[in-house]
Amino acid sequence: MARAFNFCAGPAILPVEVLQQAQAELVDYRGTGMSIMEMSHRGKEYEAVHNEAAANMRELLQIGDDYAVLFLQGGASLQFAMVPMNFLPAGATADYANSGHWAAAAVKQARLLGKVNVAADTEKDVPTRVPAPDGLQLTPGAAYVHLTSNETISGAQWKSFPATAAPLVADMSSDILSRPLDAKPFSLLYAGAQKNLGPSGVTLVVVRKEFAARAPQTVPAMLRYQTHVEGNSLYNTPPCFGVYILCLTTRWLKNFGLANMHKRNRDKAQMLYDTIDATGFYRGTADKACRSDMNVTFRLPTADLEDRFCAEAAKAGMSQLKGHRSVGGVRASIYNAFPVEGVKALVAFMKEFEKRNG
Repeated sequence: MARAFNFCAGPAILPVEVLQQAQAELVDYRGTGMSIMEMSHRGKEYEAVHNEAAANMRELLQIGDDYAVLFLQGGASLQFAMVPMNFLPAGATADYANSGHWAAAAVKQARLLGKVNVAADTEKDVPTRVPAPDGLQLTPGAAYVHLTSNETISGAQWKSFPATAAPLVADMSSDILSRPLDAKPFSLLYAGAQKNLGPSGVTLVVVRKEFAARAPQTVPAMLRYQTHVEGNSLYNTPPCFGVYILCLTTRWLKNFGLANMHKRNRDKAQMLYDTIDATGFYRGTADKACRSDMNVTFRLPTADLEDRFCAEAAKAGMSQLKGHRSVGGVRASIYNAFPVEGVKALVAFMKEFEKRNG
């Protein structure tokens, strides 16, 4: 079967090698006569997978024992509420950088639970962009500062991060492990797995242990980070198969090398941006200084042409190019596992489509 070039923003493409290994082990995991989906999450076979997944994340992020690596559920959307539930006490203020749709969603949930200062707001800016790292109006003594490292819908990405006195928290759902990261400035990172780490259903949380310990005991156990730190993410049954795929994906990424992956990601994105900028037929929607390496967003001269572009691309084996329903246009999501050959195919199609319709 020929695989499509899958440009979906999430759930997104996975490494073929990972899918093939999962296929080979699906019915009989390492001679146990059972699938990994059928095993006890407290058995030695799953425990080895669980612990390797956490160890792989530690190695890729170069973090020590002062951080906990957690595998939770509920996606980034649940984290929008869990963060203020754990770390925004009564009378305190949390600073949020509103860079777009997903940052705004985090702001909305935090405001249900406490006082929020929007330290910068670029949600409605055109071209789309993220705030300048040194342009945040921060609150003295803030409970924490929250940002969204990559806006999947608008295609705008933080290229560097602000220095903050307050604990720094980041939603990195759509660009986690796409580039080397100095995790030390962050007190908490979280990411839905379904873009760069694995399937939907797993949420990665990396949290400083001393930060997690600050949460009040009045937070329900399932929603308190300290519960999962103490239980090694086994307080309740974890999404075992998703953690297994995350384990295989991070193993694959370790073998490839994070620096090598970053270079490949930048090269893939640049091929598309060079094509977008070549003639004016295509128009990039993100400010050039903030253009995402993961989600390349652009428009054509008319909405009718955009619909035709996506339909013809799909017939040519390039799927899921339609932009998010809230903004329209075209979006090519080219996460870690997306092959260079797929980007080259899209570039060739873009040039051919322009010749016929420009």
